[in-house]
Amino acid sequence: MADLIASTIPIALTIAGSDSGGGAGIQADLRTFAFHCVHGTSALTCITAQNTLGVNRVDALSPESVKAQVESVVKDIGVHGTKTGMLLNQEIILAVAEAVETLKLTPLVVDPVMVSRAGVQLIDDSAVGALRDFLLPKASIVTPNIYEAQILGNLDINDINDMRLAAERIHKLGVKTVLVKGGALQDNLRGTDIWFDGENFATLTTPKVETTNTHGTGCTLSAAIAANLAKGEDLFSSVKLAKDYVTNALKYALEIGAGQGPVGHFFPLLSKTYNSIW
Repeated sequence: MADLIASTIPIALTIAGSDSGGGAGIQADLRTFAFHCVHGTSALTCITAQNTLGVNRVDALSPESVKAQVESVVKDIGVHGTKTGMLLNQEIILAVAEAVETLKLTPLVVDPVMVSRAGVQLIDDSAVGALRDFLLPKASIVTPNIYEAQILGNLDINDINDMRLAAERIHKLGVKTVLVKGGALQDNLRGTDIWFDGENFATLTTPKVETTNTHGTGCTLSAAIAANLAKGEDLFSSVKLAKDYVTNALKYALEIGAGQGPVGHFFPLLSKTYNSIW
């Protein structure tokens, strides 16, 4: 855990990209932190021009800028829990891995934003290699979706047994704990995740929510895990609490834009204020 200097309030740090549509990335992370009564801090890695229909442009920040943001937060405010999201390229990944090491950013939740839920690879092979070799071994937990687990585990995933094998292989990369997410699977497997900490497996299942507005679910889950860790929860409890939070947020997913809307991060307010609408 990074040294705390000025505050005893739980502090979480997200190192990720900006989503101009507000559904994922830094914006989703900060809303998730706020819901959990955790003060959210951030380091932007890239700026995207996107909406519910897709991403139109991505501009990377320099590795030096990313590292400076992290250092500024840690040296003054301190951090109880950190998560990473879209890191975009090899240079940024190496800078973040160095900052994690030198600033002792633990616990660390790594959402390996490599492949979208639709199966589209988002970063190049050199970035994938840097993430695998330099950042994952520093993670307290990594939360790959099915497509990311296939790349990191070097296998095709079609069922629960494949998810367990992928978790074992990813664990061997040096990660302390792996959570393979089954959100992209079909039928009864959707919403089923596999936990593996090197010794024990757990199958974590939440009720399926029928909605097409699922933008930001991966970011939200990893941010909720980091927020709970920042509050002092143990890792397994943090994951279970985070899954429950995402399930409730999906129930109040937002019908905005012409494409895929985001989950309702502030669902308690939605349920009270707009209950007659949803």
